[in-house]
Amino acid sequence: MGEPPVSMVDRMTLVLDAFDAASPRLTLAELTARTGLPRSTTHRILDQLVELRWLEHSGQSYALGMRALELGGLAVAHHELRDIAMPLLAQLNQRTGAVASLAVLDRKDVVFVDRQGAGLSSDVLTRVGGRAPAHATAAGKAMLAWTDDAVLGATYPQRLPTRTPRTITTLEALRQDLAQVRGRGGIAYEREEVAQGTVSVAVALRGAGKALAALQLSGDVKAVNLERLAPYVQEAARTASHALFPAPRTRRRSRTVDRRPAPSPWPPGALERLVQGIGGDYWL
Repeated sequence: MGEPPVSMVDRMTLVLDAFDAASPRLTLAELTARTGLPRSTTHRILDQLVELRWLEHSGQSYALGMRALELGGLAVAHHELRDIAMPLLAQLNQRTGAVASLAVLDRKDVVFVDRQGAGLSSDVLTRVGGRAPAHATAAGKAMLAWTDDAVLGATYPQRLPTRTPRTITTLEALRQDLAQVRGRGGIAYEREEVAQGTVSVAVALRGAGKALAALQLSGDVKAVNLERLAPYVQEAARTASHALFPAPRTRRRSRTVDRRPAPSPWPPGALERLVQGIGGDYWL
């Protein structure tokens, strides 16, 4: 290995280039070895890259972060998510005519990472890489509903920024809305809160803990019945969640050993049955 680069830009690029498909997460020691930079220098660069959202830090390891995603260099950690969600988005759009989106949470915003369909007045928001306030979107509220209340209080001020006259304006009102989302089994609604003329419904993708992402269906306020759209996106989100978070095998408490194979969390033909189940009349 030659002499380490002197320029800070070159050093940051060296760190980012250390990640690849085979190594989506790397520790400080691994990054130090791969870059050839001094450990203290590597650590300092990592702190800066995390602060700037080029990287995300979890436990003892680092991975590509949201900024790489927004600029089109999709983070490796999101590949599985998009692979699972992509066919579901296409089916949702085909069966309902609504714009189907996949969104992830980034601090106080949602970032749309995939989409099927077009024709909304709010296209600029739901385009791939588009960003919108989480508290004003169905996808954002679907994910925030499973966020710890203490974290929610530490993230948001008492007064929230508004986008339209219908936007939620206080933290207390947001908490009440999120409680309703949980009461509906995870279904979140947004009625002209982020852009006038557009309404949405979303459900989070999650296992036992916080939400990883959300599926959202959006349409024109004059043409969409959100309550009729809800079962479609709920079933698609359930299918994606089962694929992302397979149920663990359970051990029998008795001494008798059950040798029957555990049922698959995503049985063969699930997507085909989903398509058949959500087919029918069109309302857009």
